[in-house]
Amino acid sequence: MDFSKLLNKEQRKSILDALLTPFSWAYGACVWVRNTSFNLGLLPQEEFDVPVVSVGNITVGGTGKTPHVEYIIEALYRRYHVAVLSRGYKRKTKGFILASNNMTPRDIGDEPYQIYRKYNGLITLAVCESRRKGIRELLRLDPDINLILLDDGFQHRYVKPKVNVVLVDYNRPPYDDRLMPLGTLREPAERLLRCDIVVVTKCPSDLKAMDIRMMKKNLDLFPSQQLYFSNIRYADPIPVFPVQSPQLTSLQWLREDDALLCLTGIATPKPLVRYLRQYSSNIKVMHFDDHHFFTRRDFSDIFKVYNSLEGKRKFIITTEKDAVRIMNNPYYPPTMRNYIFYIPMRVGFLEQEGLNFIEGLVEKIDEQEQ
Repeated sequence: MDFSKLLNKEQRKSILDALLTPFSWAYGACVWVRNTSFNLGLLPQEEFDVPVVSVGNITVGGTGKTPHVEYIIEALYRRYHVAVLSRGYKRKTKGFILASNNMTPRDIGDEPYQIYRKYNGLITLAVCESRRKGIRELLRLDPDINLILLDDGFQHRYVKPKVNVVLVDYNRPPYDDRLMPLGTLREPAERLLRCDIVVVTKCPSDLKAMDIRMMKKNLDLFPSQQLYFSNIRYADPIPVFPVQSPQLTSLQWLREDDALLCLTGIATPKPLVRYLRQYSSNIKVMHFDDHHFFTRRDFSDIFKVYNSLEGKRKFIITTEKDAVRIMNNPYYPPTMRNYIFYIPMRVGFLEQEGLNFIEGLVEKIDEQEQ
């Protein structure tokens, strides 16, 4: 007998919470010991002469780090000699690697590869598991660097950044969340009080002033901390592979008898799916794990679904992060290159009380030590 069918949703949730609570307490204790060790100086933190800006979060899952890092790069690369340092999550290599033209996502990770491909020649980019070693090596190789962006560095406390920028998802506010594995918090919500700038990401474009006031009240930050609100802005589809005459240059040109296969390997695909549904109701979604490297078998399954779609024209729509893994994948069939597009994702900051994110960030970067 399947006893789960005898329980309602709330009862199943209560049982699951009871089972996970001891693990959440144990995880919280480990986090507390680690942070206390850093606070007391038992674990070393290293500062650098060059300002380091950490862009991170306190939750698992996508909060939009990569598009926010790109936003900062675009705003500051003319003012500073910018370097980006990432761990290179899910790469197939180890140690310090300076990005170069002959590399693929397997060498440096999909998100660093996306950034490097977009800003090659404008910034220096490297990956390294040890952020301290990575920064030292970057400065040795390029002494002109005068600003380092540390991707996902909030938990990496061996480096003490000049500015800590922490992103929180509007749809998963930390004050309504719990520590892993009960929730998605990597650290207690109070850790937000130790950062310099908080950005509430993925906000609705019509966010009301009252909603902003409620978020400010619930986050309860110090007056010295800056708070901003951003949202996702999608652009027109771009072919994953270069084609002379792309069949799809705007989602507005989709017809009623067109069909879409939305293919994602990211943490939170729902915003993209919601966006696509504004233009088409004939959508099939295939979702893989975050940072997934597609195999020959995956593409076989993907094109079985694609071929089963009912539509006069059929397209595969994916994300920019997935696109960089697909364009470098030897298993993607050349005959299907004309039918796959990615949707670029950009960040926009909501206007509020005359505040400007980049101006506030530069003020923190250039702030003299007391």
